[in-house]
Amino acid sequence: MTRMRAVDAVALILEKEGATEAFGLPGAAINPLYSALRAHGGIRHTLARHVEGASHMADGYTRAAAGNIGVCLGTSGPAGTDMITGLYAAQADSQPILCITGQAPVAVLDKEDFQAVDIASIAAPLTKMAKTVLEAAQVPGTFQKAFQLMRSARPGPVLIDLPVDVQQAEIEFDIDTYEPLPVVGPAATRAQADRVLDMIAEAERPIIVAGGGIVNADATDQLVELAELLDIPVTPTLMAWGAIPDDHPLMAGMVGIQTHTRYGNASFLESDLVLGIGNRWANRHTGDLETYRRGRRFIHIDIEPTQIGRVFAPDYSVVSDAGAAIAALLEAARARKDRLPDFSTWARACAARKGTMHRKTNFTERPIKPQRVYQEMNAVFGRDVTYVTTIGLSQIAGAQMLHAYHPRSWINAGQAGPLGWTGPAALGVVRARPDTTVVALSGDYDFQFMVEELAVGAQHRLPYVHVVVNNSYLGLIRQAQRPFEMDYEVSLAFDNINATGESAGYGVDHVAVAKGLGCQAVRVEDPEDIRGALEDAVRQAEEHQVPVVVEVILERVTNISMGAALDAVNEFEPLAESSEDAPTSLTPLVVSE
Repeated sequence: MTRMRAVDAVALILEKEGATEAFGLPGAAINPLYSALRAHGGIRHTLARHVEGASHMADGYTRAAAGNIGVCLGTSGPAGTDMITGLYAAQADSQPILCITGQAPVAVLDKEDFQAVDIASIAAPLTKMAKTVLEAAQVPGTFQKAFQLMRSARPGPVLIDLPVDVQQAEIEFDIDTYEPLPVVGPAATRAQADRVLDMIAEAERPIIVAGGGIVNADATDQLVELAELLDIPVTPTLMAWGAIPDDHPLMAGMVGIQTHTRYGNASFLESDLVLGIGNRWANRHTGDLETYRRGRRFIHIDIEPTQIGRVFAPDYSVVSDAGAAIAALLEAARARKDRLPDFSTWARACAARKGTMHRKTNFTERPIKPQRVYQEMNAVFGRDVTYVTTIGLSQIAGAQMLHAYHPRSWINAGQAGPLGWTGPAALGVVRARPDTTVVALSGDYDFQFMVEELAVGAQHRLPYVHVVVNNSYLGLIRQAQRPFEMDYEVSLAFDNINATGESAGYGVDHVAVAKGLGCQAVRVEDPEDIRGALEDAVRQAEEHQVPVVVEVILERVTNISMGAALDAVNEFEPLAESSEDAPTSLTPLVVSE
């Protein structure tokens, strides 16, 4: 046993638990922990410009790192409250991040001390554990429990609040004999797997809905193996996009009322049995539940017992880790390989839809239509890109028209969708994957929310490409106002006295802002210039090792395809009549008669 400060034990525990990246902002109440991190040197720290940004960086890092956990640091007062949106985004999408806040001394916690706030109570609804540690001897056990909770069952964030005197108190601690607590989670049994396969065998047109739990379990290869063994089409949710490559014959397309493909919705509506694995039946996926459920049976497999029946009652359910469930299904399916049904005609019919049912993207109009932007992004960035985005018409259109080919290649704040998340999350992704082309996608409002974090990318040499589709509108909110016959307080346009050219009336000069923050930037106003600008941005990011912003000036008003039900999606633009209207890397497949 060694006598040391509690914060020195924290630094050693973080390293032993595998945490290597921290994002945050030092302050008086958290400086003792910073001194420990500096002394021990096992954690790299990235200084954010805003603590909410730091929490999103930790979130983006976790989503991209496949097993490692991002850490966010700050004081418990305004820094802690700034972290709340980050905790919400992580909790909503089942992502483990560890937020550590420095608190006022124990003796003054109830005396309204400067920047003292009961951050544990504030954070409790958004975390798996939120605790203010009042005794230094409890520090090691609290962190040990935190890592177990973050990794076990449905993953999620934890906040640990450390009073400044607790941080500096000395304790006896031996890191050499410290061991992480075991990760626990339910696992499907063989009997449950056999029951699922029996129900599949009774179907004619089964489909697998693959949720984010499969990505969290690192079971995407096993998912593809199961789909191929059973010859069943797969539709990933937004959180699992890339779990099966977009060009795989059994990838049926995404389903939803916003983020979806036409062929995905069409194939789902033809199905008669749905096997959901690691998914939540989110409302943007299901739309109107009567339409979604009509004519099909449902099996739901999820790691969290309270998710079963939360949205609707399935015909059969299994509480299990997604990876363990897929392993059990594979074992059971192999045992009855000679007795599996033949779904090949159904699978090829789904593949044929994918070869024909596309939306038009090859627009040549000026101002630029957003669909053309995604066409050029597909052409330039190819298969190995990692996209980062949050919410808005940009995200919805991107999910309808871009492609994902690998797990964790679509990094998205799916349920919470906080504006401003994209930029800082992209910086966290770059920390996790420094050798990958990272491309952020934002509307102009999302970009403006936390634009100051571009300086973090410039300072710390974190290169990525940030595509900003600018119509100077709160586009998704404006579209949602259509039933009210109003266009109220959603325009961002004004005559910028410092700007020139076609975009002067669009308001903020994003190119000037980005350059002022130490980054590279270019504005595109002609659709024929998009591809060259994107290609040059990749080169500039690699050369200068800073974020590169590509601002594309769009037509002011665009309505993106969406609706209230899977069979009632409104199309506002003409559909593709040929491959020239909707260039795609997805090979059409023909169903043999």
